[in-house]
Amino acid sequence: MNAHSEETLLFCLPVETAGDLVLHELLKMPRRGLLPPRTLMVLLQLALVPSQLSDCLLNPCLEVIPNKAFRCTGLNISGVPAEVPNTTQSLDLSFNNLKSLGSNYFSSVPELQLLDLTRCHLHTLEDNSFKDLHKLSTLILTANSIQYLGTAAFCGLTSLKKLVLVETNIASLTDLPIGHLHTLQELNLGHNNIASLKLPKYFTNMTSLRHLSFLSNKITYISKGDLDALREANRLNLTLVLSFNNIKYIQPGSFVKIYLGELLLRSSFENFNVMHTSLQGLAGLQVNRLVVGEFSDARRLVDFQNGLLSGLCQVQMQEFVLICFKEFENNTDTLFNCIGNVSSIRLVDIQLKEVSEVPMYSQVKQLECKKCKFKEVPAMKLSLFKELRVLRIIQSKYLNSFRQNFESLTKLEVVDLSQNRLSFTSCCSPRFHKCPNLKHLNLSFNSDVSVTGDFTNMKNLLYLDFQHTKLFGPGSYPVFLSLQKLIYLDISYTSTHVKSQCTFCGLNSLQVLKMSGNSFENNKLANNFKNLSHLHTLDISSCKLVQVDQSTFDALSELKELNISNNKLLIFDPVVYKPLQALTALDFSNNQLSVLLDSALEILPDSLVMLDISQNLFECSCVHLNFLKWVKENQELLQNRELMKCHTPAYVKNTSLSVLYPSFCQLNPSTVAFSVIVFLAAVLFLFLIYRYYFQLYYSLVLLSGCKHSAERGDTYDAFVIHSSKDQEWVIKELVEPLERGTPPFQLCLYYRDFIPGVPIVTNIIQEGFLSSRNVIAVISTNFLESKWCSFEFDIAQSWQLVEGKAGIIMIVLEEVNKSLLRQKLGLSRYLRRNTYLEWKNNEISRHVFWRQLTGVLLEGKKWNHEEVKLM
Repeated sequence: MNAHSEETLLFCLPVETAGDLVLHELLKMPRRGLLPPRTLMVLLQLALVPSQLSDCLLNPCLEVIPNKAFRCTGLNISGVPAEVPNTTQSLDLSFNNLKSLGSNYFSSVPELQLLDLTRCHLHTLEDNSFKDLHKLSTLILTANSIQYLGTAAFCGLTSLKKLVLVETNIASLTDLPIGHLHTLQELNLGHNNIASLKLPKYFTNMTSLRHLSFLSNKITYISKGDLDALREANRLNLTLVLSFNNIKYIQPGSFVKIYLGELLLRSSFENFNVMHTSLQGLAGLQVNRLVVGEFSDARRLVDFQNGLLSGLCQVQMQEFVLICFKEFENNTDTLFNCIGNVSSIRLVDIQLKEVSEVPMYSQVKQLECKKCKFKEVPAMKLSLFKELRVLRIIQSKYLNSFRQNFESLTKLEVVDLSQNRLSFTSCCSPRFHKCPNLKHLNLSFNSDVSVTGDFTNMKNLLYLDFQHTKLFGPGSYPVFLSLQKLIYLDISYTSTHVKSQCTFCGLNSLQVLKMSGNSFENNKLANNFKNLSHLHTLDISSCKLVQVDQSTFDALSELKELNISNNKLLIFDPVVYKPLQALTALDFSNNQLSVLLDSALEILPDSLVMLDISQNLFECSCVHLNFLKWVKENQELLQNRELMKCHTPAYVKNTSLSVLYPSFCQLNPSTVAFSVIVFLAAVLFLFLIYRYYFQLYYSLVLLSGCKHSAERGDTYDAFVIHSSKDQEWVIKELVEPLERGTPPFQLCLYYRDFIPGVPIVTNIIQEGFLSSRNVIAVISTNFLESKWCSFEFDIAQSWQLVEGKAGIIMIVLEEVNKSLLRQKLGLSRYLRRNTYLEWKNNEISRHVFWRQLTGVLLEGKKWNHEEVKLM
């Protein structure tokens, strides 16, 4: 029903049916717990709506598995929907309104293997209702108030294994027509009105039955002969549930020569006397497992009294479970009186504070005390169980002391003291004096333990578990030297700080080492595992590691599983991990790895079948295209692929690595061509800037200065460009005649008029070009060889262009080298296009030279009064 929620579905039903559905939800909840918000909302809605909503839209069946499994819950239908195909194997019709099943009712679905008819308001099951359902193995009829059940109602169910008739108003087994169901393995008759346990004779033939439940019926008396149908066959595989009845009396002999796999008697007696008497009626029973006691939320018997279990002395059982008793009397010596010869005893949630006296020659091999009320490990009393092989004292929140020692338990192999609050020193040999066969010791999830290194009485120990218990000792010195046979060690989250390289010395047979959540000196793995040559599994996750030395794994040639996740490792060094050639599983997740280089990929062993490198800081640049390709090609090897995401560059951050290749870094030809052109243009542009940076920069200065040239005025008549080597000629032949002549001209000379402390080129532009009406360039061989002169001439041309003036006066001296002049392309080209003056050392030429030069300089000159008088 994909269009509406389950809440909406409730309104598609009559109110009583909707209420049943809510009740069904409640029954699935734990006995103690708050109602979920969804159920609360439904209850509120039911209180506010009319008795029935006629306009509710019916939804089609939900196809759970195509053509095989359909859920048609709560559709208010009265038969098998037409859309359900004949290939259906699982069909849920619960919470509908079938009312009556006629003959061959399910002929349209002959392949059914599971049929759920919970709360379908069934009151009649006629003969042959399930005819031809030869493959049906599970039939659920829960919560149908059946009033008529045909004698052949279940005919045709030749393969039925599970039949659930919970809350079906059954009052007598005699009228239940199931004698022909020889394949039946589970029969659940809970929550009915059955008052007698008298089993019909047809139970003799139901030899496949494994589970028979009468939970919460009205059985009060069990009489001799009621279970005769079970007596004729060995039923050591059968579980018989009689819990939540109100048994008042079990007649002695009722269970004689009855063989059962399990008998459950929880919350079955209303008081101590009834329980004591009834348990005596179990005499002669042989059972693998007997469970007696209460349910934690429905206790009838609160206190355990002396002699309560005396009736079990005549019961042969392999395992006895006593569960949920709140208080014990001070004298509990009778607890083990009749169960001392049981092979296995479990005491669960009985709040036992002390162990009672142990019968001499006890045969108990396994003893478990779960959620008891011990404050101290009762090692002295428990040492009286001389045949004890397995001891478990777990989940006892009051247990915090371990001062007593176990003595002379030569057969003890397993000790589990986990999930308590133990805190003790001198672990561990003194606590297990003369327990030479101890192989498994579990002290996990306790408070704190001081490990002294004394394991002399425990040299056969194979498994040692300290996880989540704060340890004192390991890491500082070799405390495991005596454990030469140990194959499993778990010291995870024990606050162990490994300082000594000999921390694991002596563990020459170790195959599994788990030590996540601890730390190493300087957050570095050194040669800490040098003697663990047989190690198969190593867990060093969450150890704050930032470095792994090259020789760390040299001795671990047999290592198959390595977990080094949740650390701070930056690289996967091939040299470090190359010795691990037997590796099958490697977890390197949640580190700071950026990439697996080609050299790292090459050393990964062929035996590797699981690799987890998720949640690292991957760099997804095109430089690592080989790595991205490898990720794409090794999807089956990589675990948690969805968590393998890019960290850099920013434009692909959080993108999955598996989707990048092959599109990533692959460009079409036009894109490549355009990129090349842009690149070459950029290179050329940068080259030009580099080559002409000096000229460009000061051209910009010139352009910006020209905007303010009008404000400066014409301070000089001309700015003279010349080589410093021609300074003598300039002073005598040019400056003196012009400045002292009539009329006088004012020239700008660099050696005289430039402002000190200002860059020379700034002076050239600001004081020279921008403050002068003209430029006089003295062209000589020295001028042609000077870079400064060439630069000044280039700026002069730019100035001429910006100002729009023809103000460059060229004076070419007669000794100028003509070949050198032609090499200066810019200057040679300018002289060809423009008129220039030539200086020749004869009278006529000099007269013409001065007439032409003064004429040019006089153009545009502003006269003052003194100059006019001189003229």
